[in-house]
Amino acid sequence: MKKTLIITLEYPPQIGGIATYAHQFSLSLERDDVIVLAPPIKGDTEFDSQQPINIFRRTFYYKFFWPRWLKLYVVIKKIVKTYEVDVIHLHHILPVGYVARMIKRKFGIPYLIFSHGTDIAYAAQKGKRKKTMLVAKGADQILVNSENLKERLLKEFPELAEKTAVLYPCPDQAFLTGPAEEIITSLRHQYALEGKQVLLSVSRLDDGKGFPHLIRLLPSILEHIPHLVWFIVGDGPKKDVILQDIQKHNLQNVVRFIGEIPHADLRKYYHLADVFVLLTHPDNGKEEGLGLVFLEAAAAGLPVVAGRSGGVAEAVLHEKTGLVINLKQDPEGIVDGIVKMLKQPAYAQTLGEAGQERIKKQFIWKEQLKAIDRWL
Repeated sequence: MKKTLIITLEYPPQIGGIATYAHQFSLSLERDDVIVLAPPIKGDTEFDSQQPINIFRRTFYYKFFWPRWLKLYVVIKKIVKTYEVDVIHLHHILPVGYVARMIKRKFGIPYLIFSHGTDIAYAAQKGKRKKTMLVAKGADQILVNSENLKERLLKEFPELAEKTAVLYPCPDQAFLTGPAEEIITSLRHQYALEGKQVLLSVSRLDDGKGFPHLIRLLPSILEHIPHLVWFIVGDGPKKDVILQDIQKHNLQNVVRFIGEIPHADLRKYYHLADVFVLLTHPDNGKEEGLGLVFLEAAAAGLPVVAGRSGGVAEAVLHEKTGLVINLKQDPEGIVDGIVKMLKQPAYAQTLGEAGQERIKKQFIWKEQLKAIDRWL
């Protein structure tokens, strides 16, 4: 296998979809041939010591020297020479890609760009477009995490069609099986869940994730499912607003706010829940690339209710592995769908099992890595 350098601005123990994707992807490769370069973050020493791959933590920018990104060039240059790197993977177009292009011109090392969605809107901005095209044209391949994202990318940059391919993220295979029964029993006791049914949302608490909308719909759901508990796992800039909204609607006794937790701890919450809900929706031109949490929920065998946004319909197959509903057009459909899943266990189980089987067959690295076979 080729010696691969993965460069990412987001990596565990940082929590988030890109960080999780980059980590799971790095573990899918031959581990002796993988090097990860990521910025320092609180808790990284302990995390890195437990990983089977080489992880280098370096600051990417000078504080006072200009251009600030020149420091990243120096760091990458040293790594590629010391470890005889064959190929570079980038999880952000700018500014990392600009440096990778310089490395390619000097050392002839090819680079691949992994686009997750958020960088497209950023890169398409007036002041960034020229540099984006410079970096993208120099790339040997561009990987996107959904067909929807590919369509959006090529709408902005049609000249990239020949080098762009889809490589879906894959959930941690550990999510396919639940933790020991005593762990679930302990959680049910801890959160007083006797006789309760559980909704679960795992997400960054931000715009476009639909939390205010589900809060407004929850009273209607409770009319049909009075013994319902909603778990929220995550953190973000809208946390305080969401908590205030929960109080405003007198839902404090219904909501269990867990906050941000290590990714490995998510498994027990997925297996504790009955239904996974995240009402994603377009927000100021931004849409979901795919939604890794939907795949994680499916891996755990959960039926899913998702809001239609970007590539979500590729992660959740409507009426096959869950429901994908336009939040603004059909809020009643969301209420009806959640109630039906909770009232009809056989229906929920059918959706959950179909989702889990799909994960086992399609969303595994053995299948997805075929998209970059020539670079392995």
